[in-house]
Amino acid sequence: MGTLEELELQPTTTKKPISATGTTVDDDDLSPIEEVRLTVSNSDDPTVPVWTFRMWLLGLLSCALLSFLNQFFSYRTEPLIITQITVQVATLPIGQFLAAVLPTTTFRLPGFGSKQFSLNPGPFNMKEHVLITIFANAGTAFGNGSAYAVGIIDIIKAFYRRKISFLAGWLLIITTQVLGYGWAGLMRKYVVEPGHMWWPGTLVQVSLFRALHEKDERRMSKAKFFVIALVCSFAWYAVPGYLFPTLTSISWLCWVFSKSVTAQQLGSGMRGLGLGAVTLDWSTVSSFLFSPLICPFFAIVNVFLGYFLIVYIAIPIAYWSLDLYSARTFPIFSSHLFTAQGQAYNISKIVNNKFELDLSQYEQEGRIHLSMFFALTYGFGFATIAATLTHVCFFYGREIYERFRASYTGKEDIHTKLMRKYKDIPSWWFYGLLIGTVAISLVLCIFLNSQVQMPWWGLLLGSALAFIFTLPISIITATTNQTPGLNIITEYLMGIILPGRPIANVCFKTYGYMSMAQAVSFLSDFKLGHYMKIPPRSMFLVQFIGTIIAGTINIAVAWWLLNSIENICQDTLLPPNSPWTCPGDRVFFDASVIWGLVGPKRIFGSKGNYSTMNWFFLGGALGPFIVWLFHRAFPKQSWIPLINLPVLLGATGNMPPATPVNYNAWITVGTIFNFFVFRYRKQWWQRYNYILSAALDAGVAFMAVLLYFALGMENVSLNWWGTAGEHCELATCPTAKGIVVDGCPAF
Repeated sequence: MGTLEELELQPTTTKKPISATGTTVDDDDLSPIEEVRLTVSNSDDPTVPVWTFRMWLLGLLSCALLSFLNQFFSYRTEPLIITQITVQVATLPIGQFLAAVLPTTTFRLPGFGSKQFSLNPGPFNMKEHVLITIFANAGTAFGNGSAYAVGIIDIIKAFYRRKISFLAGWLLIITTQVLGYGWAGLMRKYVVEPGHMWWPGTLVQVSLFRALHEKDERRMSKAKFFVIALVCSFAWYAVPGYLFPTLTSISWLCWVFSKSVTAQQLGSGMRGLGLGAVTLDWSTVSSFLFSPLICPFFAIVNVFLGYFLIVYIAIPIAYWSLDLYSARTFPIFSSHLFTAQGQAYNISKIVNNKFELDLSQYEQEGRIHLSMFFALTYGFGFATIAATLTHVCFFYGREIYERFRASYTGKEDIHTKLMRKYKDIPSWWFYGLLIGTVAISLVLCIFLNSQVQMPWWGLLLGSALAFIFTLPISIITATTNQTPGLNIITEYLMGIILPGRPIANVCFKTYGYMSMAQAVSFLSDFKLGHYMKIPPRSMFLVQFIGTIIAGTINIAVAWWLLNSIENICQDTLLPPNSPWTCPGDRVFFDASVIWGLVGPKRIFGSKGNYSTMNWFFLGGALGPFIVWLFHRAFPKQSWIPLINLPVLLGATGNMPPATPVNYNAWITVGTIFNFFVFRYRKQWWQRYNYILSAALDAGVAFMAVLLYFALGMENVSLNWWGTAGEHCELATCPTAKGIVVDGCPAF
């Protein structure tokens, strides 16, 4: 079956790990990035077996388990993403156990001639472990939890209350997950092989793998430090995760001013601006932006500047000083949609039987209004997309061009030289995958069009957009660990071309945005394999197979829950304490209304209230050009090229559902470790920084799973002041005169 490690019939010899030069590594061959030099090994042993029975068994089980759990948790009020790190830690002792008990007997298989195979080719090794973790990463939809396209099925069945077939849903999920692999493979030469494309997020994995597998004779070894930190994280998460959830967002201003709407708008970490809000919950620190310990400090500074500019300067001025777009009529921080009177908009009234906009009903209900924060977030999203193109053009354009010309003769670092010993992936694999996926997607759009609404030309246009943006966004991710999304530009474009069809819009967004995101994830995993010296063909097949399995399980779990839980995702119809409120899908549904059903012309165009937001496109395009001019004028100022406007302008791209308390904690912790510790305790940072990040993530994941299965499934809960949220009930109230909302004081 191709799952057993092949053994050549030749005398057994012991080969020592080799370096690029055989003995030592020249300084010129070393990585140009200090963090990489401090973290990644410069040696490799190409005789280590990777295509083993253990890898297949543990990899497939891990992928299936994580895809099930993450899809299950995604519908809950407090969604949990169980990351690959959980599997990375758990599978090590299991793999070592299998290496101890599986038979070492060799045998032949029919059709393979004299070649011999074994269930147990030797000790459980690091390369097997890496491939198992890649399998697990596919089970988490490469960090997203579950496949993005599942959200389309959720909003059709749970929010719009319409129908879609299982086949159409499965094809939609699989094709959107796989499409980006084709062109990502063709871009490896430019964003994986170059040493300057260092992908900071992969270093935490490299560090953890080395800690778990390499011998360390020091008193406080990496493995021992990891275990201690994991146990502490595991034990502590029981407090904010169950005993005292208020610690998730300590919004003390709300406690001091319990009857002041303005104070709670300022102080609420989850429904306001988060002024002074802190957290003692690591899951809050690492949510949405991932672990701050793995992000370069200059990227943290850019995120902080963008976050501060939007949340603490732009929003207060627009809301309190200018009352821009009647901002005070609505909550200051909300993704919901409102009428002109500040009431929740009844979307069901403006959808006709054809699943399209009922224009007469829309005119009767009136224009849709957004909260000030939601509106400005879209504006800065426009600027981010434009800045992405110009930033890469001015700062990386020459490098990309030179790499293209010198791709076969350019100087390589030690890691690229070591990888030359393995067979590369044939280009036809990527071309074949790309053509096949597009063909199946066209079948979906043509023959099942009544369910997905998107015409065939929409598929081709979305794919072209994703292809154009994959290279510049991969470069930004590879150097800053931040990934600007295409969701806004794809929504906007399809909303202009084909308004009134919400499902066509979200399908176009998913093909245009998710295929790009999958390409970036694919390239990131390839960089991990590059650092760990994994044969490229093994990486490709594991990613592809894992993606198919995970997507299939995602839709199976979604179908089960959507058809078995009454009123799932409908928070106004569910019992008071029901956990099935689907916060992520609520934001996805609102976006489908804004961009697809109503359309951008009636929101951001001449027929809407927010047409001035379009100027953000021009501002975003000009910003990197101005920074580049300053860099040319003052070349000795090394800090100028570190101003990354796509990261700065896109800082709040995850808000909502991310909240200010997430950003406050992420920026603070990231600054402590990647500025102060990195500068003043560099040896400690080198040994333990990424280990600590992995341990904190793993501890939270293990305890969260334990709490759910031990207490959540049995509905065992506590009821006291510390379990009643952050106590900022007035933060969502409007402050305009004459606006009356239930539960809020009138002004």
